[in-house]
This record gives sequence, structure tokens and C-alpha cells, in this order.
Amino acid sequence: MFGAITLTSVMSAVPAHADEVGEEYDFYFAGNVKYDDKPLEGVNITVDGNGYKADVDTDADGKWKIGVPEKGTYKVTLDEETLPKGVIVAEGGSTIEAEFGLTQSKSVNFFLGEGVRVTVSFWDQLAERLVNGLNFGLMLALAAIGASLVFGTTGLSNFAHAEMVTFGAIMALVFGVFLQWPIWLAIIIALALSAAFGFALDAGIWRPLRRKGVGIVQVMIVSIGLSLALRYVFLYFIGGGTFQLPGSGEENIKLFGTVSLSVTDMISMAVSVVVLLGVAWWLIKTKTGKATRAISDNPSLAAASGIDVDRVVRIVWILAATLAGLSGILWAYFRPGIKWDMGAQLLLLIFAAITLGGLGTAFGAMVGALIIGILVEVSTLWIPSDIKYVGALVVLIAVLLVRPQGILGRRERIG
Repeated sequence: MFGAITLTSVMSAVPAHADEVGEEYDFYFAGNVKYDDKPLEGVNITVDGNGYKADVDTDADGKWKIGVPEKGTYKVTLDEETLPKGVIVAEGGSTIEAEFGLTQSKSVNFFLGEGVRVTVSFWDQLAERLVNGLNFGLMLALAAIGASLVFGTTGLSNFAHAEMVTFGAIMALVFGVFLQWPIWLAIIIALALSAAFGFALDAGIWRPLRRKGVGIVQVMIVSIGLSLALRYVFLYFIGGGTFQLPGSGEENIKLFGTVSLSVTDMISMAVSVVVLLGVAWWLIKTKTGKATRAISDNPSLAAASGIDVDRVVRIVWILAATLAGLSGILWAYFRPGIKWDMGAQLLLLIFAAITLGGLGTAFGAMVGALIIGILVEVSTLWIPSDIKYVGALVVLIAVLLVRPQGILGRRERIG
């Protein structure tokens, strides 16, 4: 039998001594956790949403308060592991979606009762993290392969690649949400515009710089400036909020054990696999793909053998931008949400995947991305999710200490 316990009190009535984070914000959630009229101290409450996440423990009176930067819909989660022995949350009730009304505060209700808390075994958690990591790695591989091809053919570490990721997601948002076109059509248009964006950047910036013989360091600095400029252009047009694409947040389907995925997740993984196989076929079987690999190995020799280097590099920029746009759309569903700086959150992981797999090798970037993606998700079994990206970078450093050229890279390419 579950007893109802209300995280009561209108937020303005929460005493000042309640444990609190985000005091600088005007909007906040708060409440009072009790069971059998007794306050529960040390129960962890997390608020997550709109690109913001914070948590706090209840104080001696069972009270808590968390400020948030803006109105919107947030997920408020009670950590069942922090409840006293014998006290559990009603099934499915540990996470509640809460949205502000006309006031600056919002109360949240949980339902606690006596019972046996069901725990998930380590192996079930590991299986779930592996599947999520594979999903993340496949999405990351799309962006990493494009950036790797650009580096292989031009020598440029393109910091603006993150904004290509964001661009694809924003175009899907514009057509699929703002204009309310069918999402499948919006995605196709977003990919077409991403390809055009890559063409325009090469025609307007990168090709003129190549023809003028500008050094690679100077070009990289230009890419950093372009990245910052594009990021704030996105901020100007869509603002600092987080937007959802149609189909985000749908119910998961149980596959086996505790592993469950939404239909969107399964489609995302299938699309990623098909596209990656298509890129691999293009690189191995087509004339342009072979020319791309030849330029990556030796640009001067490739040009001397009659390969139109400018044409191949132009195609590479278009392909890289398209893959980045697709990665951004899938990333928007995985996060979930679209924000003006979302691509920047992936940039370091993209570079890590390229370096881990081997500089300038597309297949190495794919392998590196899969390893990074799985490692990021699995690492949350031992470390807080807030610092899960750090674990991936630590492994990157460790691998490079043993094999500096990366997994599929060749030693003569380094240094």
C-alpha cells in the first residue's frame, strides 16, 4: 500500500533554511519530503532540462529548493537510492515532468510508501549502457568521419565543424517545428541545406585561402573565429532556449533485460549504420573516394597523377557538412533538444575520436568514435554523469601514450 506524500507548500512558503542551489535565479522548484509525517533528510533531488541540471539533498526538515535559469519544462527526479531502507517511490514515479505556470515557483508531488526497492544488477546496467553507448558512438562517428576527411585532404583541424553539426539541427527545427512541415521532409531539407552550407564555406572562405597559400595555422585560427561567429548568429536567431523536435521524449520499447530504446533511437541507429556503410563503400569503390584517399596519403603526388585536387576537396567539404548536419539532427534526439551551442559540446569528442582512430583516416575516425561513445556511457557506472566525458579523454591520452599514431594511423604520419 502506497501512502501519498506531498512535496508540499507553495514555493514562496519554503523556509530559508531549506537546502538550496541556484539562488541567483528567479524561478525555482521546492518541496518537503516526508514519510509518515516524519521528514526525510539527505534525499537527493535533481532538476534537469533546457540545458540546465542541478541537484540538492533535503535538509533536516526534509525541505529542498532548486533555482532554474528560465521557465520551461523540467524533469524533477528523486534518487531512490537515497531513501531510507524500506521506503520506496511508486513505480514510475521517481521522475516527474514539471512546468511553471504563471508564478515563479512550482511545487512537485512524489508518492512514497513501504516496500522492497528493486535494484538493477550490474550486468543489466552494463548492457543498457553499452546499447546507449553504441547509439551515441554511431552518431558521433558521422560527425567525426567528415572532420577526418577534411583534415586528411586539407590538413585543417576545423573548429567550425561543431557549428555544422548545430546548423543541421537548427534547419530541422526551423522547417519541422517553426514552419510545422512534416519532420521527414524537414530532415531532408536540412541535409540539403547542410550540403549547400559546406559548399558555400569552401567556395567563400577555404578555397580562396588555399589559393593564396595561407599557412595551416592561420587557416585554423580563421576556423576558430568562424566557429564563434556562427555560434552567436545561431544565438541571435533562435535565442538561448532549448527546443525539441517532433517525436522527442517518446516511450521506450523494452528489448531485453533492462535495455529499452525508443522507435526514434532504433531508427537513428539504423540510419547511422546505413550511412556509415555508404561512406565506406564510396571511399573504397568509387573513383572520387579513391582520389580522396590518395590526396590524404600524398596531395602532391595525387595532383601530379592528374587528380583534380580542388574538385575532390570541394566534394569532401560538401560530404562533411552533410554528415555533420545528420549527426546534429540525431544528436538533437539523443540529448534531447536543440540549443545554439549544442555542437560545441561534441567538438572535443569529435577531435578525440579522430585522434584516437588515427589522424586523417576515415575508418579510424569511425572506430575511435565508437570507442569514445561506448566509453562515455559505460563510464557512468563508476563516475558521475556530469564528468563522463572526462573519462573518455583520459583513455584517449592513455592509448596515445602507447600508440601515438592512433589505432589505425601510421607512425610516419605523426610528427
